[in-house]
Amino acid sequence: MEHGESILILDFGSQYTQLIARRVRENFVYCEIHPHTFSLEEIKSYNPKGIILSGGPMSVYDEGAPAIDAEIFKLGVPVLGICYGMQLVARAFDGNVEPAKDREYGKANLNLLGESILFEGVPDNSVVWMSHGDYITKMPDHFRVSARTTNSPICAVENEEQKIFGLQFHPEVIHSEYGKKIVNNFLFPICGLTGNWNPKNFITQSTAEIKEKVGNSKVICALSGGVDSSVAAVLLHEAIGENLVCIHVDNGLMRKNESNDIVKMFDDHFNLNIIHVDATKLFLDRLEGVADPEKKRKIIGNTFIDVFEEEAKKFDDAAYLVQGTLYPDVIESVPVKGVSVTIKTHHNVGGLPEKMNLKLIEPFRELFKDEVRAIGRELGIPADFIRRHPFPGPGLAVRVLGEITEERLNILREADDIYIKEIISHGIYDDIWQAFAVLLPVRTVGVMGDFRTYENVIAIRAVVSTDGMTADWFRFDYDFLEIVSNKIIRNVRGVNRVTYDISSKPPSTIEWE
Repeated sequence: MEHGESILILDFGSQYTQLIARRVRENFVYCEIHPHTFSLEEIKSYNPKGIILSGGPMSVYDEGAPAIDAEIFKLGVPVLGICYGMQLVARAFDGNVEPAKDREYGKANLNLLGESILFEGVPDNSVVWMSHGDYITKMPDHFRVSARTTNSPICAVENEEQKIFGLQFHPEVIHSEYGKKIVNNFLFPICGLTGNWNPKNFITQSTAEIKEKVGNSKVICALSGGVDSSVAAVLLHEAIGENLVCIHVDNGLMRKNESNDIVKMFDDHFNLNIIHVDATKLFLDRLEGVADPEKKRKIIGNTFIDVFEEEAKKFDDAAYLVQGTLYPDVIESVPVKGVSVTIKTHHNVGGLPEKMNLKLIEPFRELFKDEVRAIGRELGIPADFIRRHPFPGPGLAVRVLGEITEERLNILREADDIYIKEIISHGIYDDIWQAFAVLLPVRTVGVMGDFRTYENVIAIRAVVSTDGMTADWFRFDYDFLEIVSNKIIRNVRGVNRVTYDISSKPPSTIEWE
């Protein structure tokens, strides 16, 4: 997609690189993250209105440490170097960088030195977040020191004439008190941007591009009912109308009444052409006796491909397949030496495009989840649907730990339904990134009335996060936990114990399997 105004973020391996992108996007400015190996010619072709150099885990002195082409600083484009990025700026202008005696990590107070356009509106002595092991010992030529901390006498440098700035701290993290303001100053007064990248503009531009690309061909959408595939379906329908065919496969692993609710929502609000396939029996037959999570995922993925392909081949004039790939999926799936570590590989609908000779349309591959939600709201998708928590591709199969049976699925569905309804009724659903129940593969002793029981354990999980890459457990009120536990044990036959998961990611994952 073409973008009139854009910031280029060069990634040197910082764990915070995606946060930089989010801070830029929050200001309605488009940006992309590219590896530090992005060539000078590629940068020129991208035509950014500003460049941000991320931090990184290495020292500029390490063997194989990421470097930068100094010609970047001659492009006449404003540059902001953060942490490692600042040290690269210093070295490019004949400054000295040396290992610090003590690594500086955590909060520090920023003392401003003179007027600076980058720190306009930032009060003196504000808190910033430090994370570095090197520091500048000789100033780069034609730069001045614009801020310091107790342990970093050169904490910010600038060459205002060339619009090149360096920060030893991380303005993108929430612990930097006025970090957002500093990023705003770089984007607007320094880079001269207007902040015109918003959901309405995205919809207008992408529908026009999709129309031109697709022509009169048929497009198939795998409509899981999740936020991403649902917004993609409505966006494509805006662009090509009746040429979009949506296939919704009920795999028997959905939450309570979910499959019917999805189809009803689209019937009530949108005139989509939806094929609803109930493949519950096939999925459960193939999963019978399987407890290994990776085997479960493979069986579900392969079965989905079989069912989807069977339906899709009825439309032999179809040329495209829609996927709801998001930007974090793209970033995480591209391993490049010296940049952010690959966490996982994403295949939204398995090997379907290659197998069926379909070309991919991924309208959201440059977006974060919250941006997709904003586009969904702009397209008129009901708010209750748009704000739904993420749901894993294999569904309840990875929340029923161990063997999957209809009985165990139903126990989990009922427990999960009670839990989520309580979260909604207490008005805290939107405070949580993801909440769900898990059925454990153990039984425990209990007492109900005068009888001894030996029944199932339900674990409940709730986390807060911005994008799912890191997460912390949600601090429920004890009274809430008591209400949920009592309701589940009283109303779900076969459960006599409820436990709450208080693990963060990392080291745990959000899902249990």
